[in-house]
Amino acid sequence: MKCHICGNEMTKVVADLPFKISNSTIVIIKGLPVYQCGKCPEYLLKDEVMESVDKILAKVNGSAELEIVKFAA
Repeated sequence: MKCHICGNEMTKVVADLPFKISNSTIVIIKGLPVYQCGKCPEYLLKDEVMESVDKILAKVNGSAELEIVKFAA
């Protein structure tokens, strides 16, 4: 898979990514399978992974400033 920003090859890695779900709440999801560009900071999530991320974020209690959740496919 090629990076749509720089054209470099993307590799499959496991990463921890932050998601801002409100003005005061950030959720870090650990262990996400992503495609990361080796040349620039671009990354991609497959549709199935993003669907799981959406479900995880929908269950988050927005009262905490920071929440850390493990990804489980």
